[in-house]
Amino acid sequence: MLNKIYWVAFTTLLYKEINRFLRIWVQTLLPSLVTMLLYFLIFGQVVGKNISAIKGLNYISYISPGLIMMAIITNSFSNVSSSLYSARFQKSIEELIIAPIPNILLLSGFVLGGVIRGLIIGTLVTLLALCFTYFPMTHLWILFAIVPSTAILFALAGFTNALFAKSFDDISAIPTFVLTPLTYLGGVFYSIDALPLFWQKVSMLNPFLYIVNAFRYALLGISDVSITHALSIVWLCCAILIGLNLYLLSKGKGLRS
Repeated sequence: MLNKIYWVAFTTLLYKEINRFLRIWVQTLLPSLVTMLLYFLIFGQVVGKNISAIKGLNYISYISPGLIMMAIITNSFSNVSSSLYSARFQKSIEELIIAPIPNILLLSGFVLGGVIRGLIIGTLVTLLALCFTYFPMTHLWILFAIVPSTAILFALAGFTNALFAKSFDDISAIPTFVLTPLTYLGGVFYSIDALPLFWQKVSMLNPFLYIVNAFRYALLGISDVSITHALSIVWLCCAILIGLNLYLLSKGKGLRS
């Protein structure tokens, strides 16, 4: 009986999260598609034609995996951070706090909602990219490992951000000043082989470099980093954030006045 109650609570929360971003798809889904379309048009059809091939690939093919992953990262993070902080701001989170459900289900409901939004956007942007280039899909098992793992990682990060946020400005600051710069510097638009040795070593400290290259390897078969290291880093970060978020929930961080 208790398991049934938990299942109903989890599916209800998940339904709320999915319905939330689908109901306002013009604000949650469409902007990412328009932004990526501009990237493909500008870098693929205008700038890309004047850039020489990178590792045997034309420029639009090389950057497309990074652009797709950037959309997944941003949407997974933003969905959870905005939803949880809105619940805090509107005090509706109190209804979830007093409900007799474990913290792991509360965390899972929010996170899975962000993951689903990230995967939907990733699929749509991939279909958009196929209008400009072609992906041989060289390593499908890596594709099915890195994409959901990345969406989970940044959905968890969005949850953490929402717990610490003091205002809506704190929600938008992370994507603007952290996620976007690190993604741009994570090898989306270039290979780190083109950098001086010092900056190559600095780039290796950027976790986004491993995520982008793992996804590029899955689609195109090329990478600047070890795929084993890439997957290990993502899974380790996921484990750390799961533990951190559960600890914060147990302490009531950001949830209790």
